[in-house]
Amino acid sequence: MIPWELLDSTPVPGGTETLRLYRRDDEFSIRVDGCELMNSRVHGSETALAELSCARIVNNPSPKILIGGLGMGYTAAAALDKLGTQAQVVVAELVPAVVRWNRGRLASLAGFPLEDSRVSVQEIDVAQILKEEKHTYDAIILDVDNGPDGLTRADNNWLYTRSGLSAAYAALKFSGILSVWSASPDPAFSKLLRQVGFKVEEVTVRARGRKGGSRHMIWLAERKK
Repeated sequence: MIPWELLDSTPVPGGTETLRLYRRDDEFSIRVDGCELMNSRVHGSETALAELSCARIVNNPSPKILIGGLGMGYTAAAALDKLGTQAQVVVAELVPAVVRWNRGRLASLAGFPLEDSRVSVQEIDVAQILKEEKHTYDAIILDVDNGPDGLTRADNNWLYTRSGLSAAYAALKFSGILSVWSASPDPAFSKLLRQVGFKVEEVTVRARGRKGGSRHMIWLAERKK
């Protein structure tokens, strides 16, 4: 078997962990301290995250979308495929190296989404945007860390607290959608979403899409008023 080749590494801002980019033949992997966060051959649930979100706003001719977490670009690419020419997609990515990888070695994996004129990238913590924006987005798509059970950065946990979810609620337009990816179900998180005021749907998706793979959870939370 072909061994993995380390291509690059970078510290996680505000944390003690290190992100590493690996390649094996035409397969890429991003890992944090030995734990794989994402793999170029396993992105079905990231694609589903965007598709399910955009299906809720398909009748909006000029939606504004916020995506928290760039990953390997699959979520952004799937959103662009479903949105019209007047859409605006803001991608918030905390780690500058991840943006650089997506403009370089990883760019072709998802079809060069960052080259789309509808996309703008902010190298910033998505939490900062949520704290500052009010009634701005038709959809907020969070693919940050490992979901409510944070893995790479303790500060990410704020996104999944009552304060973080309330900020997301306030940043959405009326009837806007908050979509959250997670590696596993979390009944307590579902309850918290409802307590904040969201109408919640839980959807189980497969890591490899139609090819199966691990089951991941997506929450689709609608701002009710």
